[in-house]
This record gives sequence, C-alpha cells and structure tokens, in this order.
Amino acid sequence: MTAAPALPRRDAEARARLREVAGRARPLTLSRERLLPVAEPLAELLPGGGLRRGTVVSVEGRGATGATSLAWTLAAAATDAGEWAAAVDLHGTLGMESAAASGVALERFPVVRGVTPDRWATVVAALLDGITLVLAEVPRHARAGDVRRIVARARERDAVLVALPTPGATWSGEAALRFVSEGGAWHGIACGAGPVTGRAVRVRVGGRGEAARHRVGALADTG
Repeated sequence: MTAAPALPRRDAEARARLREVAGRARPLTLSRERLLPVAEPLAELLPGGGLRRGTVVSVEGRGATGATSLAWTLAAAATDAGEWAAAVDLHGTLGMESAAASGVALERFPVVRGVTPDRWATVVAALLDGITLVLAEVPRHARAGDVRRIVARARERDAVLVALPTPGATWSGEAALRFVSEGGAWHGIACGAGPVTGRAVRVRVGGRGEAARHRVGALADTG
C-alpha cells in the first residue's frame, strides 16, 4: 500500500523558513540603484536624472528666491510617478494651492502642521517609515543627534528626505544633493504695473560623488 504524501507544514516555524528562502531568492536591488524620477529641466542637472532613494537632499534659498517652488517640483515628480509624498509644515506657511499649481497630487500628499521642535524628528521619522518622499521644514537649532537619526531612517527605508530649512535655520546633516535657489526677475511687470506671469528661477545643484561638480539650470516659477 502506497503511503499518502506528507502535507506541507503550516506552522509558524515553517512559514518563517519559507520567508527566509523567499528573501534569499528575491533579486537584490541596492537603494542607490533606484531612482525617483524628476521632471525636466531639473533632471538634466542630476546624475542619472533623478533622486536616489535612501538619500537626503537639501533645498535652500534666502528670502523669496523660489526655494519652496523648487521643493514642490520635487514632490510633484514623486506623486506624478504614483508615489506618496508628505510635508512637515512647521508654521503653516506651505500653501496647498501653490503645491497643486506645481503639479503635486494632493490626494497623495498629507501635510503635518503645528509640530513643535522637540517632536520634529519623531514626526519626520514616522513619515519616512511609510512614505517615499518627505518634504520637511527644518527648525532652528535642530539637534545634531536628531538630524543623524532621520538621515539614517531615510537610508533604512529607501525614502527621500527633502530638507527645507526655515529662515535662520540650516541643514547640518549629510546630503547627497544640495539645491540652492537663487531667484530671478519676474515677468509681466511693465512700468510698475500689470499682471505677474512668472519667472525663471536660477537653480544651482551640487553634492557628493557624481554630483560634486556644480550644475546650474533654470526652473519655471509662477509664484
């Protein structure tokens, strides 16, 4: 009499072994080999034409130089690719109308407001756990330990952190890319009157490795 074939085990130990085998069989793709797309003309300024997952980029600019519009452009590219993005808005100054005008899909763009400096790093780290791109305003006097912690979290989660320093603040952590928005003349103003139609913002990009050589381009800003 032929013995009945043994059924596969379904206990917790067997499932754990299956997960282990599946993990070894899964193709290994390093985070540095995966790019989050960026729209033209910024793509022309970046190595590989996109943002490397698991990294931090800083967006800086003094005054009304278009730094926020630049940050919106990066978030818009992420949501356009079907990814989720989020923002940490410390002082309620990040306008959603401006974000939408820049192409951000608001249905995939939660915003956290009213974050106190002592909770800032905790909130940013929590968002990085489940969201592809996190645009985080940086408060003054952000603690070095907190900065290092969220840089490590972005790396672990294959996310992109876009650090946007608030007035008087700086980004003290490592950054694969550093965008500096340098402003530009507004168009549509004649003799001190007339509607403003936009401007071309000068953007300078530098960073580490392939991005060490600074590149300069222009980004449309409609205000």
